[in-house]
Amino acid sequence: MGGGGDIAPPIGYSFSIDRGGTFTDVYAEWTDASGAQRTRVLKLLSVDPANYPDAPREGIRRVLEAETGVAHPRDAPLDTSRIASIRMGTTVATNALLERKGERTALVVTRGFRDLLHIGNQSRPNIFDLEIKSPEVLYEMVVECEEAVVLPLGDTPGMRAGQDPAADSQRYPLQGTKATAVTGEAVYVRTPPNLAALRLELQKVLDAGIVSVAVVLKHAAIFPQHEQEVGQLALKMGFQQVSLSSVVMPMVKMVPRGFTAAADAYLTPHIMRYIATFQAGFDSGLQRVPVYFMQSDGGLTSVADFSGHKAILSGPAGGYVGYAMTTRWGGVSGDSLQMIGFDMGGTSTDVSRYAGHYEHVFESTTAGVTIQAPQLDINTVAAGGGSRLFFRAGVGPESAGAHPGPVCYRKQGYLAITDANLVLGRILPDFFPRIFGPKEDQALDAEGARGAMAELAAEVNAHAAAAGQPAKSVDEVAMGFLRVANEAMCRPIRALTQMRGFDVTRHVLACFGGAGGQHACAIAAALGIRTIFVHRFSGILSAVGIGLAEVVREAQEPSAAVLAADVMPGLEARLNELEAEAVSGLQQQGFTQQQTSCQRFLNLRYDGTDVPVMTPCPPDGDFATAFEQAYQREFGFKLEGRAIQVDDLRVRASGRHFEVQPSGQVESDPGRLPPPAATSSAYFELGGRQETPAYLLSDLRPGHEVQGPAMLIDSISTIVVEPSCTAHITSTHDVRIELERRRPAAGTEEAEEAVECDPIQLAIFSHRFMGIAEQMGRVLQRTSVSVNIKERLDFSCALFDAHGNLVSNAPHLPVHLGAMSEAVKYQIKHYSSTGDGASSGGLLEGDVLVSNHPQLAGGSHLPDITVITPVFEDGRIVFFVASRGHHADIGGISPGSMPPHSHCLAEEGAAIISFKLVQQGRLDEAGITQLLLAPGQSGVAGVSGTRNLQDNLSDLKAQVAANTKGIALVKELILEYGLVVVQAYMGHIQANAEHAVREMLMAFSREQGLSEVGTVTTRDQMDDGTPICLSVTIDRRDGSAVFDFEGTGPQVFGNTNAPPAVTHSAIIYSLRCMVTHDIPLNHGCMAPISVRIPPDSLLSPSPDAAVVGGNVLTSQRGCMNNLTFGDEGMGYYETIAGGAGAGPGWHGRSGVHTHMTNTRITDPEILERRYPVVLHKFMLRSGTGGAGRYRGGEGVVREIEFLRPLTVSILSERRAVRPFGVLGGGSAAAGVNLWVKRDGRVLSLGAKATVQMQAGDRIRILTPGGGGYGPPEGAAQAQAEEAAAAAAAVETRLAARGGAPEFSVAVRDSGSVQQYVRNQETV
Repeated sequence: MGGGGDIAPPIGYSFSIDRGGTFTDVYAEWTDASGAQRTRVLKLLSVDPANYPDAPREGIRRVLEAETGVAHPRDAPLDTSRIASIRMGTTVATNALLERKGERTALVVTRGFRDLLHIGNQSRPNIFDLEIKSPEVLYEMVVECEEAVVLPLGDTPGMRAGQDPAADSQRYPLQGTKATAVTGEAVYVRTPPNLAALRLELQKVLDAGIVSVAVVLKHAAIFPQHEQEVGQLALKMGFQQVSLSSVVMPMVKMVPRGFTAAADAYLTPHIMRYIATFQAGFDSGLQRVPVYFMQSDGGLTSVADFSGHKAILSGPAGGYVGYAMTTRWGGVSGDSLQMIGFDMGGTSTDVSRYAGHYEHVFESTTAGVTIQAPQLDINTVAAGGGSRLFFRAGVGPESAGAHPGPVCYRKQGYLAITDANLVLGRILPDFFPRIFGPKEDQALDAEGARGAMAELAAEVNAHAAAAGQPAKSVDEVAMGFLRVANEAMCRPIRALTQMRGFDVTRHVLACFGGAGGQHACAIAAALGIRTIFVHRFSGILSAVGIGLAEVVREAQEPSAAVLAADVMPGLEARLNELEAEAVSGLQQQGFTQQQTSCQRFLNLRYDGTDVPVMTPCPPDGDFATAFEQAYQREFGFKLEGRAIQVDDLRVRASGRHFEVQPSGQVESDPGRLPPPAATSSAYFELGGRQETPAYLLSDLRPGHEVQGPAMLIDSISTIVVEPSCTAHITSTHDVRIELERRRPAAGTEEAEEAVECDPIQLAIFSHRFMGIAEQMGRVLQRTSVSVNIKERLDFSCALFDAHGNLVSNAPHLPVHLGAMSEAVKYQIKHYSSTGDGASSGGLLEGDVLVSNHPQLAGGSHLPDITVITPVFEDGRIVFFVASRGHHADIGGISPGSMPPHSHCLAEEGAAIISFKLVQQGRLDEAGITQLLLAPGQSGVAGVSGTRNLQDNLSDLKAQVAANTKGIALVKELILEYGLVVVQAYMGHIQANAEHAVREMLMAFSREQGLSEVGTVTTRDQMDDGTPICLSVTIDRRDGSAVFDFEGTGPQVFGNTNAPPAVTHSAIIYSLRCMVTHDIPLNHGCMAPISVRIPPDSLLSPSPDAAVVGGNVLTSQRGCMNNLTFGDEGMGYYETIAGGAGAGPGWHGRSGVHTHMTNTRITDPEILERRYPVVLHKFMLRSGTGGAGRYRGGEGVVREIEFLRPLTVSILSERRAVRPFGVLGGGSAAAGVNLWVKRDGRVLSLGAKATVQMQAGDRIRILTPGGGGYGPPEGAAQAQAEEAAAAAAAVETRLAARGGAPEFSVAVRDSGSVQQYVRNQETV
């Protein structure tokens, strides 16, 4: 087995099985009577109740019956006497999570946190979707447990303990009983669990028929005693599944640990029922057979240790192990290679990376549930063989699924990628199973697929004719869709490699899965990869990998130690204990000491950061050096002089029964190639239609070489060998394909012709431009040092044309979306021949600009600093790249530079109109330092310069590095396609977005019943009464609109003034939300729009006006609920969610950020470990959503106690003016800010306040809900009927325009790339 040679022969039949959602793959090994090793593969439907009750058992039965000649009746227990072992991977857990079909579950949680897992990190998944869709929680009932564990301030000066902790501990003593945590640190038990009251509540859960419960108590990872008491009570009462978060995953972070425990309680009983059904079909001899299940981390475990939260990637993990262990040839060791795993199936494609060791992530989100457990870093792309084809949207993400499937499946299905491959001759029906049609005896329907593709081609050509462009053939359209699909799959591969500092061209593409072989050559060519490897069992490689996997046992515990020489002996002792525990578990399963190996890890991070690195023990035992090297490799720098914190100790013990041997050399003379099994016409991007031979893999011998174009076919899959590629058959009958390096020649006649807008090329360039912005963002995150940029991802990166018009902006913060273009355009004007910067010589190659002034230079507010770099080609500027990041401090009257009561810009920090941060390649650190410190020398009372200069400088350098990466990627694109083509498609993409917005505006005008040139108006007001007025006049003759804010109130003597760039951002965000299909966000969205803002108004304040609140409050006329607290030694800033408004057809989401922000909130346990606070409540504020046909979402209650004196500020809105409803919907409740004093008195703080709170004081923030939609029940009949009719009409119009896209098949979304994209879109 494997890509290499022999392994120790098994005794009896060893089965490795991958039970997928559609098919079950079986790989069997045994030794025959002559001593030769034999294998057999089998594929069968996972669900076929008419023929068998369980697919894996049926697969075993069929193999045994076929190979032994002994009957194994289906209706009798299966004879196990010839079975040596059974290893399985299964999607049972994944499917139950995706489809929400797990066990009925209840949650026990610390009082005050009943809605914590509903709120999560408070972000929404799609920033442009007004209907906020988040998967529902996994539990039905919640029981709050009255208990409290508090962390003392400690005795070391710092952010949490303050500057004089010894004195503070005497002045502000904690109440409660002192105890010792498992980390050795002290905790105080303020309130032990009230088990008597809890028993009454748990009985209600049992009475409801729920017997599975997850227990999640605050700080249980380090002090599990309370959870243990609750768990013992639940078991005594009769609960059958009790998942304690401290046992399931003992890691600090209450939210992901809570999700993980809930998933375990939800999935484990479901999995155990499936395993029981599987085992029930065997005879009693099964007890002696080792039965293992594949876990998400790539290791096998026994049935007794298999649990739901570790099973999410059970099947895909087998594929990862399979390619990692088998990609080898001609004596080349797999551990010496860098590999990209490319697993393309019917619904989706998985990509991953292996370079000598498994790459794990320790927190990943699947189906809306954050799982905190080791998982292989496998990233899913919503593009598979069944992905549907649309002219407007390109490819997917909707999937045709197994039923009805593509058109060629003869089930009235949808045009899909599989159909495109069939039309192009890349799939041969004669070599595909005849399993289609009413009697399941017909071949793939090639004519049906071609007819459907011809219809789509006619649609494409009609659009081309209207634009005066030439028509395309059916082949050209089909190939175009494949190119778009391939580019969609290339993006996450680039993210796994280039965005992490690895050269993608130095990797081998390890291809497997049913559809992978048809796309491998094109994917490799697009990425510059030279070698492809396809295992002989590529169609069932997950099953092969399960057979090669090691049995794994892990042990882990949290820590609070600071890494230092004097603590290492203690850490070593604890690691020894964990290793003994893990090895003992393997020895109980029969592994000897020689078969067991162990890896030790410390989960380390720099103090004050939240980016841990799971660091394996180096050969010399120097964890600190190993961590620093790993950190520098991942992030590009080290934090000198910063302490290293130990968060967790981990041991991974592995047991292996065999060793994979290296592959041998191929035969020197394999003989002549056999004649092809068929020759057919196939279409290729290089050369068009060509006669293409098709060889059966079984006819080829090791050493044979097949020149492309060709097809290699086996019973499971087809490998397309494209022109300029050569396939080599290895000694183990695997396929290695070598590619000639080829790139389109820039400036050729073919390239020049591409200047005309081609819809296929348009989609490809859209991916490439977006990829540039994404990779810039990854570099910025990697190289920055501040929490705001590195961890909260409060930044944006973008690409602009030579005029400063936005081309591509990765979807980061909505408030940044349109504003950066204004900043770039200002700099272009400033350095023009007539601008103020002309005297400095204008813009030269190697210059990098910096600015942040909101009113004069296109900024948003002062903490957001923009770094802009021109891109030169042949001595002239052809593009700009820019990055904007929120700096933690920029000076001003308060730490954090977000003062609630600033009255002028000078009080908010350093204001930079334009400065050459880098001049012709030389960094002017002295000049930027002077500008950042300047506010402290201004003479304005109470104003300071930046309080964190080094972080400012480091983050500015990171922004320069991000821009440099963007320039390199732009120049690479120019080299590939030519400047003329790249610039042309920048224009085409902008024109595409412009067209979509014009169409939307004209449709909106008709829906509103407006005249050909008609106007809609609205009015809102701030809490202080300042009006915001807007009239939108739409001209249907050309789809243009004028946004006129005449009537808006004057500039205020406060900081809710919003600079014009923020208004532009709000407009572009709103327009993008109203376009109901996916379009690139760029300057084209604003091209049809004219904006009129009255001067000296709230939305166009004077250059010296305070604006910090305008960016976070006025921008959306909602409330981000800005809270800051701190003193001279520390500062903390967060924004707090509220309720979302309802809309036509949906209720508003509760406890979520809306519109112009999407920042994540700090986990409760992290908050309390880092800062001198106790979080008492974070839950939904019941009854605060507006009533209506569809209810508005509820706000939240967030209550924080301060353990020592701190300055606390709240900057908020919607405390006087309630969020309104629409079309008869009710208004939501307004927010309230309360100061709860230690003696019990309660004071209202109003909307904006700064107060000095004492130890024991609390702030209680009650955020507003969202407005309702449509008339509520009980409204006056006439009013209700009128509003209901209007609401129904809107719903009808929305449906006619297509509404939001729906997924016909749920797609798993795991891995570091998906997590990074999700984080970028939820900051």
